[in-house]
Amino acid sequence: MRVLITGMGGEFGTRIAQLLEARRDVTEIVGVDFVPPRRRLRRSEFRRIDPRDREKLSAFVEEFAPTAVAHAGVYEPGSRLSPRMAAQYTESSGVVALGAAARAGQLERVVVRSAISVYGRGRGRPGVPDEDAPVAPTTPFGRSLLALESLAADLGRRNDIPVAALRMATIAGSHMPSPLGRVLRLPAVPVPALADPVFQLVHADDAARAMVAALVAGFDGPLNIVGPGAASVWQAVALGSRIPIPMTGPAWRVAAYAAELAGAPMPPHVTELLTKGSAADGSRALETLDLSGIRSTRDVCTELYEWATVMALRPDVPIAEVSRG
Repeated sequence: MRVLITGMGGEFGTRIAQLLEARRDVTEIVGVDFVPPRRRLRRSEFRRIDPRDREKLSAFVEEFAPTAVAHAGVYEPGSRLSPRMAAQYTESSGVVALGAAARAGQLERVVVRSAISVYGRGRGRPGVPDEDAPVAPTTPFGRSLLALESLAADLGRRNDIPVAALRMATIAGSHMPSPLGRVLRLPAVPVPALADPVFQLVHADDAARAMVAALVAGFDGPLNIVGPGAASVWQAVALGSRIPIPMTGPAWRVAAYAAELAGAPMPPHVTELLTKGSAADGSRALETLDLSGIRSTRDVCTELYEWATVMALRPDVPIAEVSRG
């Protein structure tokens, strides 16, 4: 396979590249993003291309002519970009990269990153949807991902190739930039005053393994990728020894504003998770893909709160003395 990885510069895309590098059936790996990878890659090639530069991105992808695409070029609002820019980058990356890959004429399979946000939350919707549940997103991020899924599925039908849409729980980990992770790490965390909804997470490494497994298998259709078990919002706050601040109604808008001032933007899909939960049935993926040892939601939550010990340097102590101690 000659694999194109969109969004390679992020933690998630870089991990996908590392896993593909270990496979002998993958002969070439090329990635694009607006920022370079922060980990060492041994045989992957990276091109720094802004997804909004449609002409440059299209020309590069068509020249490479991939046989497979791991589309990790999905930009979560509040992660690395503002909500408006995240939507622009996600839309442009999907339309341009996938379209150019198809026009090159060698494409055999595609896997796209999506999220369980596409199911939406609220009255009349299943609390733990499987892949056959109707999709009716209730946040801008969910609607953006549903548009990407529709684009990729249409490309698959027109070119008679399998397209897998991996609907993932919130991807988290110690090195993964996550707006939910930043909110949960605040000293005081907003929580629902009259409810305790449950949510699921998936570790960044397990999410990357799922992308590679679906790509290698040539899976066609949607799959939910979630960590086993679930955690409630109040439980997660207690696990991190944070102070819960009960919220109702309009107070959530105040909480979102305060969180952003504290450096933890709380876009609508994160507020929805905190107020209504976010879970899905991931049994089909476990039966279909080799995802043995996938970490539980509680384990991922625990990792979010693990910080390295920091030793402050005292002005009156020479650095050499501190290093010896």
